[in-house]
Amino acid sequence: MPNPLDKLLDLPQAALGVRATRQQTLAANIANADTPHFKARDVDFRGALEAAMGGRLGGPVELARTSARHIEAKGDASMDASLKYRTETQSSLDGNTVDMDVERAAFAENTVQYEALLTFINGRLRTMQNAIQGQ
Repeated sequence: MPNPLDKLLDLPQAALGVRATRQQTLAANIANADTPHFKARDVDFRGALEAAMGGRLGGPVELARTSARHIEAKGDASMDASLKYRTETQSSLDGNTVDMDVERAAFAENTVQYEALLTFINGRLRTMQNAIQGQ
Protein backbone atom coordinates (compact mmCIF):
# COMPACT_ATOMS: atom_id res chain seq x y z
CA MET A 1 0.00 0.00 0.00
CA PRO A 2 1.68 3.22 -1.12
CA ASN A 3 1.69 6.02 1.38
CA PRO A 4 1.08 9.71 0.53
CA LEU A 5 4.80 10.49 0.69
CA ASP A 6 5.46 7.95 -2.07
CA LYS A 7 2.80 9.55 -4.26
CA LEU A 8 4.65 12.87 -4.11
CA LEU A 9 7.57 11.30 -5.94
CA ASP A 10 5.71 9.13 -8.48
CA LEU A 11 5.74 11.61 -11.36
CA PRO A 12 9.31 12.90 -10.88
CA GLN A 13 10.56 9.33 -10.50
CA ALA A 14 8.84 8.23 -13.72
CA ALA A 15 10.12 11.31 -15.55
CA LEU A 16 13.65 10.62 -14.32
CA GLY A 17 13.48 7.07 -15.67
CA VAL A 18 12.30 8.31 -19.07
CA ARG A 19 15.05 10.97 -19.14
CA ALA A 20 17.65 8.30 -18.32
CA THR A 21 16.38 6.09 -21.15
CA ARG A 22 16.45 9.03 -23.55
CA GLN A 23 20.03 9.81 -22.51
CA GLN A 24 21.07 6.21 -23.29
CA THR A 25 19.30 6.35 -26.65
CA LEU A 26 20.96 9.62 -27.62
CA ALA A 27 24.35 8.28 -26.52
CA ALA A 28 23.80 5.21 -28.71
CA ASN A 29 22.98 7.48 -31.64
CA ILE A 30 26.20 9.44 -31.13
CA ALA A 31 28.24 6.26 -30.73
CA ASN A 32 26.87 4.89 -34.00
CA ALA A 33 27.34 8.07 -36.04
CA ASP A 34 29.73 6.25 -38.39
CA THR A 35 27.87 2.92 -38.56
CA PRO A 36 26.49 2.30 -42.05
CA HIS A 37 22.68 2.02 -42.25
CA PHE A 38 22.23 2.98 -38.58
CA LYS A 39 18.91 4.74 -37.99
CA ALA A 40 18.88 7.41 -35.29
CA ARG A 41 16.17 6.97 -32.66
CA ASP A 42 14.69 9.14 -29.94
CA VAL A 43 12.25 8.67 -27.09
CA ASP A 44 8.75 10.09 -27.38
CA PHE A 45 8.95 11.65 -23.91
CA ARG A 46 5.25 12.45 -23.52
CA GLY A 47 4.15 8.96 -24.63
CA ALA A 48 6.75 7.24 -22.48
CA LEU A 49 5.83 9.28 -19.41
CA GLU A 50 2.11 8.65 -19.88
CA ALA A 51 2.81 4.94 -20.25
CA ALA A 52 5.04 4.92 -17.16
CA MET A 53 2.43 6.71 -15.08
CA GLY A 54 -0.31 4.45 -16.41
CA GLY A 55 1.64 1.40 -15.31
CA ARG A 56 1.96 -0.03 -18.80
CA LEU A 57 5.76 0.07 -18.76
CA GLY A 58 7.88 -1.98 -16.45
CA GLY A 59 5.29 -4.69 -15.98
CA PRO A 60 5.61 -8.22 -17.29
CA VAL A 61 4.97 -8.93 -20.94
CA GLU A 62 3.13 -12.13 -21.66
CA LEU A 63 3.42 -13.83 -25.02
CA ALA A 64 0.50 -15.62 -26.60
CA ARG A 65 0.82 -19.41 -26.62
CA THR A 66 -0.96 -20.93 -29.58
CA SER A 67 0.10 -24.48 -28.76
CA ALA A 68 0.40 -26.43 -25.51
CA ARG A 69 3.94 -27.37 -26.61
CA HIS A 70 5.10 -23.74 -26.62
CA ILE A 71 7.43 -22.73 -23.83
CA GLU A 72 5.96 -20.12 -21.52
CA ALA A 73 7.91 -16.92 -21.98
CA LYS A 74 7.85 -13.79 -19.91
CA GLY A 75 9.90 -10.66 -20.19
CA ASP A 76 9.72 -7.16 -18.95
CA ALA A 77 8.45 -4.27 -20.98
CA SER A 78 10.95 -1.66 -21.99
CA MET A 79 10.87 1.75 -23.54
CA ASP A 80 10.98 0.18 -27.01
CA ALA A 81 7.36 1.17 -27.61
CA SER A 82 8.29 4.81 -27.01
CA LEU A 83 11.38 4.75 -29.25
CA LYS A 84 10.75 6.42 -32.56
CA TYR A 85 13.02 6.82 -35.56
CA ARG A 86 14.30 10.35 -35.92
CA THR A 87 13.34 12.22 -39.08
CA GLU A 88 16.26 12.33 -41.47
CA THR A 89 17.61 15.87 -41.94
CA GLN A 90 20.28 15.19 -44.54
CA SER A 91 20.85 12.17 -46.73
CA SER A 92 23.91 10.07 -46.14
CA LEU A 93 25.56 7.87 -48.74
CA ASP A 94 25.86 4.97 -46.32
CA GLY A 95 22.22 5.18 -45.10
CA ASN A 96 23.09 6.50 -41.63
CA THR A 97 20.54 9.04 -40.33
CA VAL A 98 22.55 10.39 -37.36
CA ASP A 99 22.98 14.17 -37.52
CA MET A 100 25.64 14.97 -34.92
CA ASP A 101 24.46 18.57 -34.44
CA VAL A 102 20.92 17.42 -33.66
CA GLU A 103 22.16 14.62 -31.39
CA ARG A 104 24.53 16.85 -29.43
CA ALA A 105 21.86 19.50 -28.93
CA ALA A 106 19.29 16.91 -27.80
CA PHE A 107 21.88 15.29 -25.50
CA ALA A 108 22.76 18.63 -23.86
CA GLU A 109 19.08 19.60 -23.47
CA ASN A 110 18.22 16.23 -21.95
CA THR A 111 21.18 16.51 -19.55
CA VAL A 112 19.96 19.89 -18.29
CA GLN A 113 16.41 18.56 -17.85
CA TYR A 114 17.71 15.42 -16.06
CA GLU A 115 19.73 17.56 -13.64
CA ALA A 116 16.73 19.86 -13.07
CA LEU A 117 14.62 16.83 -12.16
CA LEU A 118 17.29 15.66 -9.70
CA THR A 119 17.33 19.13 -8.11
CA PHE A 120 13.52 19.08 -7.87
CA ILE A 121 13.51 15.61 -6.27
CA ASN A 122 16.23 16.62 -3.80
CA GLY A 123 14.16 19.68 -2.83
CA ARG A 124 11.07 17.53 -2.25
CA LEU A 125 13.06 15.08 -0.13
CA ARG A 126 14.58 17.93 1.89
CA THR A 127 11.09 19.39 2.45
CA MET A 128 9.77 16.01 3.60
CA GLN A 129 12.74 15.54 5.91
CA ASN A 130 12.21 18.99 7.46
CA ALA A 131 8.50 18.22 7.94
CA ILE A 132 9.28 14.91 9.64
CA GLN A 133 11.88 16.51 11.92
CA GLY A 134 9.49 19.34 12.74
CA GLN A 135 11.69 22.18 11.56
